[in-house]
Amino acid sequence: MRITVTAEDAGARLDKLLVKNLAGVGRAQVKRLFDRNRVHVIGANDRPHRAQKGDVCQLGQIIEVDVETQSSAAVPDPSVALNVVFETEQVVVVDKPAGQPSAPLEPGEKGSLANGLLARFPDVASTGFSPREPGLCHRLDTDTSGLLLAARNPEAFETLTKGLRENRIDKRYLLLCPSADLPDTGTIDIPLAPHPKDRKRVLACLHPRDVARNNPRPATTSYRVVSRHGEIALVEATAPRALRHQIRAHFAAIEHPLYGDALYGGSTLPGLSRHALHAHRIAWPGDAVVPAFVAVSPLPEELAKLVE
Repeated sequence: MRITVTAEDAGARLDKLLVKNLAGVGRAQVKRLFDRNRVHVIGANDRPHRAQKGDVCQLGQIIEVDVETQSSAAVPDPSVALNVVFETEQVVVVDKPAGQPSAPLEPGEKGSLANGLLARFPDVASTGFSPREPGLCHRLDTDTSGLLLAARNPEAFETLTKGLRENRIDKRYLLLCPSADLPDTGTIDIPLAPHPKDRKRVLACLHPRDVARNNPRPATTSYRVVSRHGEIALVEATAPRALRHQIRAHFAAIEHPLYGDALYGGSTLPGLSRHALHAHRIAWPGDAVVPAFVAVSPLPEELAKLVE
């Protein structure tokens, strides 16, 4: 397909232009298009040249994209075991283990929670943010364990995702971080942006210079210490909208990175093979479409052993 750069998009990064214009294609898929030499810019001599994702769009340029023909939609995978915590005709709450992706990244990929969800509850295919994420109202990092909420029809999906945006859904997380000098309660109010040098991380914009340069999104995390065990604090945190890596980046920004979180400078602990974050509670107050519910997941054994 071809995209002509308009005045509105002139000056924007090319990869962001593709995310905006290619329906159902996310940042990871756009990156693959660049990596596989599928994006070209047609110059004044009508000869296309290979584009880079960081290129800046110019008014009137023609961008030629060889969109991958293989569908990116999740495929059913009955081999994926699901720990269903709560189920109705409208919603499903699943307890995801650490190490399992929420949704597939590559076309035809299997093994994610979304693949298993689609196999057991085919009706989730009718809704979701994209065919790659059938029914999922939100996601968790691969190494974050805990509760994921999925809708089984478009009406429930619209209601629950609106509830997430309006902070009506109570989502709580348990985490382990260093105890020393951590107040018993607190609020971390630091805006977050994609890291300008490392796409695997997000940047906590502590300095006004970072805010000016990176155009971050507002992010607030509240917490309370549940218990202390020597050098380890067991903390309950809430992050209403939960931007990507929000809790991990916020605790690192206050110099209390989660144990096991190497990406954000967290220390290791014996017996811990991933970052110590678990989504342990989801509560919905209810409305005319989806009745009220509460789902709870206990701290996984790998984390519980560290605070016994």
